[in-house]
Amino acid sequence: MLENSAGTGDRAARELERIRAITDEAFAHMDVDEFLDTLLDRLRRILNVDTAVVLLLDRQRRFLVATAAKGIEEEVSQAAHVPVGQGFAGRVAAERQAVYIADVPTAGVFNPLLVQRGLRSLLGVPLIGGGSLVGVLHVGTLVPRRFTEDEIELLRLAASRVAMAVQSLTSRAERAGARELQRSLVPAALPDIPGAELTARYRPGKASVGGDWYDVFTLPSGEIGIVMGDVAGHGLGAAVVMGRMRSALRAYALESTDPSEVLRRLDRKMQHFEPDATATVLYAVFDPGLRRVRLSSAGHCPPILALPGEPAQPVEAKPDVLIGLGDDMPRETMTLALPPGALLCFYTDGLIERRDASLNAGIERLRRAVSAGPPEDVGAAVMAALIGREQAEDDVALLIIRRLPG
Repeated sequence: MLENSAGTGDRAARELERIRAITDEAFAHMDVDEFLDTLLDRLRRILNVDTAVVLLLDRQRRFLVATAAKGIEEEVSQAAHVPVGQGFAGRVAAERQAVYIADVPTAGVFNPLLVQRGLRSLLGVPLIGGGSLVGVLHVGTLVPRRFTEDEIELLRLAASRVAMAVQSLTSRAERAGARELQRSLVPAALPDIPGAELTARYRPGKASVGGDWYDVFTLPSGEIGIVMGDVAGHGLGAAVVMGRMRSALRAYALESTDPSEVLRRLDRKMQHFEPDATATVLYAVFDPGLRRVRLSSAGHCPPILALPGEPAQPVEAKPDVLIGLGDDMPRETMTLALPPGALLCFYTDGLIERRDASLNAGIERLRRAVSAGPPEDVGAAVMAALIGREQAEDDVALLIIRRLPG
């Protein structure tokens, strides 16, 4: 039978208000680690316990990983982790309710550190935010201890605040990390290519950062490689996959100058090492001097071709299956002649896709904005016509290359 008292309840209510103040204030200036350290320190004092630990669910949602600890810091330094459903913390996560252990040495806990430190009693509660399991918060004592109903409720309420704060702070950190990663992988400056003019634009969307990227590089043969790609999904995961794809494509581009073969190898690599990832990719290889270009599309939007004195038109490139879904399906390379003054516009679907219009309507708007003029002027015209004053919902990548006139 757990104890209860009006005095304990009043103290718990006062301390909960302090916890709320911490969690609200933490959003402004703390990262996840600082926030958890501050909160666990306060919980130890409030509940008069010897240890306080937060374990967070890993990305595969299979393990609880010790992320912050007070009084038993080696849980974190030794990277302690507990399978969901096993041991004390795993049971809290699986059952999603408070679990109390009166005598740790005889309870068969999964983590030997809890026994080695001489803990006798444990109380754990799940961290649940927005209906999703985030992790587990538990406290422990070196002497036998019965926790009151008010103390259990205090830990539950603290866990609720922790879960929301961790989700918010983690999301903020991941957005910042994804944005920095993406910026580091997009060329800081376009290369100087004899006989060519280039310009590029990249703008993150309103939503979390996605996996859009472009790339321009010179091959040992003197040919020029241009890539435009879009990894499915958003956030840090999509940005990480994008970085791996970019590196792999560059490596395969050194082994073959056939765009379809490069995409075939990229698809094979992604299906083996990143089986859950999909992406659209357009890869083009320009001859030195830009007299012709060979390109292959893995489900990507068609580039826009503008010839001097003629209306711009989408390139009729066959969109082969997306990267990640190829399953050894054939891929094709098409060849385009580029007379002097010809311009090609590459882009991702964030530039043309709108909720209230079809993709074809977006391509038509883009076609009307493209001409065989100086790439900087064309890029400005395209962004004005398709983006205007509003920030796009999705990431926007745009790359324009023109063979110099005459």
